[in-house]
Amino acid sequence: MKKTLALAGLACLAAACGGPAATKTADVARLTLVNQTPKATGPLEQAVWMLGEEPGTLDLDVDGGTANRTIMTNVCERLMQMQPDMTIKPWLAEKLDESDPGKLVFTVKKGLTFHDGSPLTADDVVWSLKRHAGEGMSESDEFEDVAAVAKTGDDQVTVTFEKPNALFTQAMAGDAGVVLNRKVVEKLGKEYGTPGHPDACSGPYKLGAWKSGAEVAIERYDAYWNTAVKPLTKQVVFKWGDDGALVNSLVTGAAQGAYLSETGPAAALAKSGATVAHGPTTRVFVLLPTDKGVMKDPKIRRALSLAIDRAGIAKSGFAGLARPWKTPVGAGAWSYERQTFQKAYDELQGAPDSPDLEAAKKLVQEAGSPQTPIVVASDGDQARNVIANAVLDAAKKIGLKAEIKTVPGAEFGAFYTDPAKRAQVDLVPDDWYITKSDPIGFYDNALTGSSNNWAGFSSPEYDTLVGKALQTTDPAARAGQVIELQRRFTADMVWISLVEVPSTVVLGGKVTGPPASMTYFGYPWAADLGTKG
Repeated sequence: MKKTLALAGLACLAAACGGPAATKTADVARLTLVNQTPKATGPLEQAVWMLGEEPGTLDLDVDGGTANRTIMTNVCERLMQMQPDMTIKPWLAEKLDESDPGKLVFTVKKGLTFHDGSPLTADDVVWSLKRHAGEGMSESDEFEDVAAVAKTGDDQVTVTFEKPNALFTQAMAGDAGVVLNRKVVEKLGKEYGTPGHPDACSGPYKLGAWKSGAEVAIERYDAYWNTAVKPLTKQVVFKWGDDGALVNSLVTGAAQGAYLSETGPAAALAKSGATVAHGPTTRVFVLLPTDKGVMKDPKIRRALSLAIDRAGIAKSGFAGLARPWKTPVGAGAWSYERQTFQKAYDELQGAPDSPDLEAAKKLVQEAGSPQTPIVVASDGDQARNVIANAVLDAAKKIGLKAEIKTVPGAEFGAFYTDPAKRAQVDLVPDDWYITKSDPIGFYDNALTGSSNNWAGFSSPEYDTLVGKALQTTDPAARAGQVIELQRRFTADMVWISLVEVPSTVVLGGKVTGPPASMTYFGYPWAADLGTKG
């Protein structure tokens, strides 16, 4: 999934370790990644949590935006659940049978209940999956390979595939795996997910009052089916505002926490004394080349990648809260075969932490030393401006020319939808993440003819391998295929990867507990929230 917004102790990430560490400094040399903040032991009557914007709806089938997910992941539950270390495990499903690549069999736990007290059954699972698969629903693409969803036992649901789908189990830990109360949703119709109406879910929190334009509240559900989960925070109130409002609210104590998408507030809040913790992510800032001019030549793309100062970008564009990165997917995606992925990453060439100007100059000469200026887009955002200027600096040092084209922020997204807009530039700097912790969820972007393959990369072998990897359900075998795709993608620099930006949570006062990792999109983080005791 593309992120439209707007990781030294990093060996911890590769091992998916957790721990109590959390930074109070923006010094990248001391930036440590943790899966979770220190465990909470004390109760909290109410916590105010900041969001970047008000959700338009709380029906995740209609809109699965960041604000919506941050709230509803505490309210709604999935067949599978992503953990703070970015792995997944059965949740509403007691177990799953993947022995037949052509089908997936879920056994639904007994004793599950929705917030209205009614039982959660296999029938609700079937109905919910079919709803998610419906035309126009936000998760419908996850069901493209699904031939049928059926109840095949009192507590059993079988998903049959037209062809094997290695990512479907991962999808069941996301919004595509949410199980809804059919009676509630059908009764409310189009009103479901709007202010003044209840949720249709089973999580540790239930939806409280939604005061449109002001706040959304969730309340601890004391009759929660899972008695092993005991949330310490009675109520979480979500408010929203821009970066300035967010920082002010946390500094003054008006708010107790937030998950951040930008590094500027993180640096400011660290200096203020707030606890800022960083965790695993899949998010990477990249340069997307077009085929407009000289960037259509892979030798020029490789040369520019060798010449770019990634460490400088991390320091100037992200307040040191980023690290140079070689691939278009962050290490948070390594939820399986971690050591294998780490070894392959370490061996990759072409995107060095420090520029290799001599090798870059040689490639430019082999490409005929073109003098047509490279046009790099920016919208005035600090990170994009720093990246754009880093391109200018790198180009100049290796005998190329470059210039910046500034476009209004409101028009930046048009590069993805308007070929005429794209034809005006050679490079578009942007950030990307995938919501599944498996790198194969990214590499279809370089398929021949993909809407995000702007450089015109085309390889029948690559295309075949993507299809094969997407159907390989054995993790070790799939990891090997993904690593080969990664090698091919980076060798041709279909995109030029720059820096990986960690997931960041900010906590004020004595509040602690929630994950620092990107798992807050699908894990009930508020259930871990409380005080230090």
